[in-house]
Amino acid sequence: MKKLLTTLACAAVALATSAIGGEYPDISIKELKEAIKEGKVTVIDVNGSSSYAKGHIPTAVDFRATDDLAKVLPKEKDALVVAYCGGPSCSAYKAAATKAEELGYTNVKHLSAGISGWLQAGEATDKKG
Repeated sequence: MKKLLTTLACAAVALATSAIGGEYPDISIKELKEAIKEGKVTVIDVNGSSSYAKGHIPTAVDFRATDDLAKVLPKEKDALVVAYCGGPSCSAYKAAATKAEELGYTNVKHLSAGISGWLQAGEATDKKG
């Protein structure tokens, strides 16, 4: 019984730590495409301005070139905000996701596939520069 309680306590601490530690729910490419199509998402690219210029997910804003993220986010704090970076092993997206959360946004998600997964899925990108 003591071992079970210890295991449950450790699991609870791990869960609480991940929630506090800036973990964000994942969104699939399909779900993101639908949200973009419906105009119901603000997408934030955290790959850097040169990568952004070479190709980014349509409608995405360049986090590195945005001085004031609050100006590009919608007024509704429950609006969907999706941050992404290079791919599944990249954690740079957390800078934008955390900033959106600090600004009071409550529906912040992560496209863990990133730009690499978007391209591998054969999806189109927008280019700038």
